[in-house]
Amino acid sequence: MEKTTLVVKGHQLEQLYGQLLDAIGEDRDREGIRATPRRAARALQYLTQGYHQDLDEVINNALFESDIQEMVIVKDIELYSMCEHHLLPFIGKAHVAYMPQGRVLGLSKVARVVDVFARRLQIQEQLTKQIADTIMKYTEAAGVGVVIEAQHLCMMMRGVEKQNSVMKTSCLLGTFRDNPQTRAEFLSLLK
Repeated sequence: MEKTTLVVKGHQLEQLYGQLLDAIGEDRDREGIRATPRRAARALQYLTQGYHQDLDEVINNALFESDIQEMVIVKDIELYSMCEHHLLPFIGKAHVAYMPQGRVLGLSKVARVVDVFARRLQIQEQLTKQIADTIMKYTEAAGVGVVIEAQHLCMMMRGVEKQNSVMKTSCLLGTFRDNPQTRAEFLSLLK
């Protein structure tokens, strides 16, 4: 998205945040609040920047020929996303693995793929699948496994208010789904 479009959207968001503050009964002229609509608009744009990122540009041809056929795993990739139901954050980590077939993906690109999808309004189940499908598509791997563990503020701050709950989701494709040994190896490496 062009920078001028983002500036216009930012201005719209700023106005909406001002209306939101009015609606909850806050005094927008209070010293600590005066700049809040602008700051909140910028924060939301940052937190949802995944909508404006192109996967081809993110991957940026960082695929390298390799005869490695053993599992590649990147653990503990921190992620921050926002629940599409309540617009509250969920925070956790992703574990991504794949079985190369002739090429490997640059290490940082795995984390960047996680961020592209995490930086959108999301549900964790869909986030897990989007990451797995993307890694599979770009690497043409024999299989991909993704596990995400996260805590959801929509469950911690409101509703049932359970502070210690962790949601775990997985998506297993190709050999990770079809081969019990590959699946077992992946899951054991997560411990």
